Amino acid sequence: MVPQIRHAFVDVDGVRVFHRRTGPAEALPVLLLHGFPSGSHQYRRLMDALGHRYQMIAPDYPGFGHTEVPAGFTYSFDRLADVMEGFVQHLGLTRFVLYAFDFGGPVGFRLAERHPDWIAGLIVQNANAYDEGLSDLARKLIPEPTEDLFSLPVTRGQYEGGASDVSLIAPDGWTLDQHFLDRPGRRQAQFALARDYVGNVARYPAWQSWFRTHQPRTLVVWGRDDAFFPEAGAHAYRRDLPEAEVHVLPTGHFALEEKLPEISGLIDDFLRRIT
Repeated sequence: MVPQIRHAFVDVDGVRVFHRRTGPAEALPVLLLHGFPSGSHQYRRLMDALGHRYQMIAPDYPGFGHTEVPAGFTYSFDRLADVMEGFVQHLGLTRFVLYAFDFGGPVGFRLAERHPDWIAGLIVQNANAYDEGLSDLARKLIPEPTEDLFSLPVTRGQYEGGASDVSLIAPDGWTLDQHFLDRPGRRQAQFALARDYVGNVARYPAWQSWFRTHQPRTLVVWGRDDAFFPEAGAHAYRRDLPEAEVHVLPTGHFALEEKLPEISGLIDDFLRRIT
C-alpha cells in the first residue's frame, strides 16, 4: 500500500518551512535533507517506497522549494542549519536518522555537531566531507561560482549526467527545480550559498572529527559517476567510520532518480537493523 504524504508549513523565526511527512508516528523518524538545486520533492518516490514502514520527514530549506522567507533573510549554510534546527525542535524530534544528500551534508552535519544526541544514524548519499571527494570541476566552481550553475542545461545535466540509462530519469525533477530557481530572488539566494560553500570545505576536518568521536551507524550510497563528488568521497568515510556500509552504484549525482529500487532496499535493510 502506498502511504499518504501530508504537506504543511511551520513557522521558524519568521521562515515558513514547507515540509512533507509520512509514515507511522511511533516509528523512528528519518529526516530527509535535500540537495542543490532541488527540494523535498526529490524524496517523493522514496517516501512512497518506504513511508508505510518508517516516519519520513522532508523539509525545503530557505531559498528552495515552497519555503517562504522574510525580506532581508541572510543566505548562508549556518543560517540554513539554524532554520533546520528550529524546524526539528518545532516538530519535537529528539532522535532521528539523518539522510544527507549534497547540500544536506553541510546542513545536516552542522546539526550533528550541535546536537550529537539527535543522530540515531546517518545515510549519506553523494554528500561530501572529504578533500578527495571533490572533482576538478568542483574545485574550480567552489571559489568562483558562475551564473551558468543556475541554467536549465546545468540543472538537467545534474540529473542525467553519469546515468547508466537516461530513459529512467524523469524530466519532472529538473523541470521543477528550474521552476524554483527562476522564481524572483532565488538566483541571488543561490549565489550567496554558492559563495559560502568554501566554508563547508573548511569544516571538513571538524566533521571528520565528529564522525571519529561519535561513530554513528552509517550507510553510504553513492552515484559513481557524479561530476562534482567522485567515488573517492564515498570510500573516504570509512577512514573515520570503519564500520560504515559503502555501496557505489553505476549512476550520477541524483542517484535516487535512476536507482531507487536498489537504494530503497539498502535503506530498508539499514533502518530495520537500527530500529
